[in-house]
Amino acid sequence: MRYISVNEFAKKWNIPERTVRHYCTSGKIKGAFLTGKTWNIPEDAVFSKKINFKTITGNPLLDRLKAEKSMKLKGGIYHRTQIDLTYNSNRIEGSKLSHDQTRFIFDTNTIGVSDQNINVDDIIETTNHFRSIDFIIEKAKSKLTESMIKELHFLIKSGTSDSGKDWFNVGKYKLLPNEVGGNETCHPKEVGNEMKKLLHDYHQLERKSLEDILNFHHRFEVIHPFQDGNGRVGRLIMFKECLANGIVPFIISDELKLFYYRGLQEWNQVREYLLDTCLTAQDQYKNLLKYFEIDFE
Repeated sequence: MRYISVNEFAKKWNIPERTVRHYCTSGKIKGAFLTGKTWNIPEDAVFSKKINFKTITGNPLLDRLKAEKSMKLKGGIYHRTQIDLTYNSNRIEGSKLSHDQTRFIFDTNTIGVSDQNINVDDIIETTNHFRSIDFIIEKAKSKLTESMIKELHFLIKSGTSDSGKDWFNVGKYKLLPNEVGGNETCHPKEVGNEMKKLLHDYHQLERKSLEDILNFHHRFEVIHPFQDGNGRVGRLIMFKECLANGIVPFIISDELKLFYYRGLQEWNQVREYLLDTCLTAQDQYKNLLKYFEIDFE
């Protein structure tokens, strides 16, 4: 039998040499043996990239996200979700960071070199959003509460220039009236009661459907409980609640932004606008699940 080196095997399967050595050491490449400090690998040895992830939550996607998060795995569904969800949600709210810059920050925890001025808040809110996604993955099966929603807001806005303003009230409900898209929102004095009513009504539903989650999102955005950051918090809640209820989650891309806004605006008249937009986004995420071989029925 002919034997090949670690370098040859790595090139053959397009994987790092370090990974090959680890697999040899752990016995995952059958027939490999050491001669001195050199691994000899059978030429016909097979390498399987498929990893058997443990079933813990009963939700294969959530199990995979938790596992890859714990492994700090790059190139998987967790990595892709972190970058795509953060980039698009922040972009909808005006961030100027590109998808590549967002990926670079996630991968290296640095901003890299740029020939353009970069807003410091864009960088802070990007790193904050990464932590917020970790939070909703860990809390996916927990009951949605006011304190959880406030913590999400704190995670998103902490350390930003807004957080240094006394009136901004980061991690707490707004102190000043605001509007969105020219429309009035809930008055600060009424936010607490309206949020309690929203959560009460939502938890009366024994099993939440996609439409129920979107209705919650619409009511949340109409209340607009925080001074800023409501859209990002709201979209994170939708992702979490899809995971909690066995529904394929979705990421509203920057390209779908105008359809998404129209859907929110017209929700009480024509629910199909927002439903169709989110179903389109859901189909895009389903393609990712298919690519990463995650069964989600």
